[in-house]
Amino acid sequence: MPKYVIEREIPGAGKLSPQELQAISQKSCGVLSKMGPQIQWLQSYVTGDKIYCVYIAPDEAMVREHAQQGGFPANRISEVVSIIDPVTAE
Repeated sequence: MPKYVIEREIPGAGKLSPQELQAISQKSCGVLSKMGPQIQWLQSYVTGDKIYCVYIAPDEAMVREHAQQGGFPANRISEVVSIIDPVTAE
């Protein structure tokens, strides 16, 4: 199943409290639960003004639907075409 990186522009994301991040995570999980097992959230990376999320989903439309239902921005959705790491260099 395809993997996607979602770029969410959220001013001040890096200053969100643990409680705020927990609330966002709970909201996301609630929406995912309603959408079914076809879409999965793997992890997210919080930076200064953005959150980068990694999802597995059958298509980009499902990723967008999750964002819409959760009220989250999805400024850019990119399908992962390959994954590399230090082992790739060997």
